[in-house]
Amino acid sequence: MKRAVIICLMVSVLFFFSGAALGSGGDEGHGAEPKGWIATDTYRVMNFAVLAIALFLILRKPVSQALDARIRGIREQLSELEVRKKDAETELAQYNKKLLLLEQETEKIVAEYIKQGNEAKERILREAESAAEKLEVQASRNIENEFERAKLQLQQDILEKALIKAEQVVKQRITDKDQERLVDEYLEKVVA
Repeated sequence: MKRAVIICLMVSVLFFFSGAALGSGGDEGHGAEPKGWIATDTYRVMNFAVLAIALFLILRKPVSQALDARIRGIREQLSELEVRKKDAETELAQYNKKLLLLEQETEKIVAEYIKQGNEAKERILREAESAAEKLEVQASRNIENEFERAKLQLQQDILEKALIKAEQVVKQRITDKDQERLVDEYLEKVVA
């Protein structure tokens, strides 16, 4: 194959130089340009055709390989991008699940805090009611004790005043005769 290409190139070079020799030899003496198709034109076309065929034969395999390599590279990139896309979609799905679970967990935590807050509120209210009842019982006892103390104090005051009054009344109403009789009665009780 390479031999044929080399031969084609050599022939085309030969045609080129022979066509140039033919075209340059006939035109120098006339001074006017020939009209129409001349032999050099045929050689030039043949030379171009041989060069084009030679280039096609020479470059066909490397260009084909380069284009195939480029196509394979693009396909590999596309398949790699597809894999990345699938991985990204999987990650996105996982993150969405995690986000959903996080939102659910947040709702659970908030609900748990609300529940704990309500339980603490109820416990505090129960303790406050219990403390209020204890304070009420204690206050009742204190009031009763103070009332009894005041009552005893009042009775003692009344008794003292009554004794003072009675003593005054007795002093005013008792006569010497009454005193003698009382002394006699007392002596009889003591002696007997």
